[in-house]
Amino acid sequence: MPAAPVTAVLVHSPFLGPASLRPLADALAALGHPAVLLDLRLSVVASPVHQRLIGAFADALSDVALTGPVVLVGHSAAGPLLPAFAEDLEDAVAGLVYLDAGLPTPGRSWRETVSPEVYDGLYKISRNGRLPRWPDWFDADPLPDLVHDEALRAEIADEAPEVPIAFLKEARPSVEWSGPSSYVCLSEAYTDELTQARELGWPTRVLDSHHLAPATDPGPVAAAVLEVL
Repeated sequence: MPAAPVTAVLVHSPFLGPASLRPLADALAALGHPAVLLDLRLSVVASPVHQRLIGAFADALSDVALTGPVVLVGHSAAGPLLPAFAEDLEDAVAGLVYLDAGLPTPGRSWRETVSPEVYDGLYKISRNGRLPRWPDWFDADPLPDLVHDEALRAEIADEAPEVPIAFLKEARPSVEWSGPSSYVCLSEAYTDELTQARELGWPTRVLDSHHLAPATDPGPVAAAVLEVL
């Protein structure tokens, strides 16, 4: 765990909003580490989503005074964009933390990393070129089982945007990151990424939790994030 305060820039999934990470930001601050929580929802409503996200990230931080070592923490589908975010940030980035997140595939799209059946399943539920909100991807809404607090659950659901399905076919930024990286795994869905992180020699932590634990159980998640720095 860092001896001196670090500033964590928290990046939510393009398929969710800042409410999914706000409790984690509060938990990090309570441990003495400032957290900057971004809201990038407006950048995911039109293509090209990757370029718009990177531009919105840079704009959001252009007027923020970041102090001490800065780490980027990307949750879920924000993970593959972390190297590009780090490259666009004027302040030096001390490390990247992938929080139950996908790993970068420079120059390759999400569609190229999954089976045709997985993509076809999402294509079939899309309407007018847009994916439904993330909770509506499933036969049964996962939020009631994952988020018991009704107000928080409603906020997370309301923030989830309808992202253009073209996002899944866009090539991810061809940016290589040579600095420190680490991984925190929260759910079985990301065990493959955890294995890759371990093979790369990254610091890792595993919590027996679920994908939205940064919102529902932020204390242990904050501790795990700090432990891998």
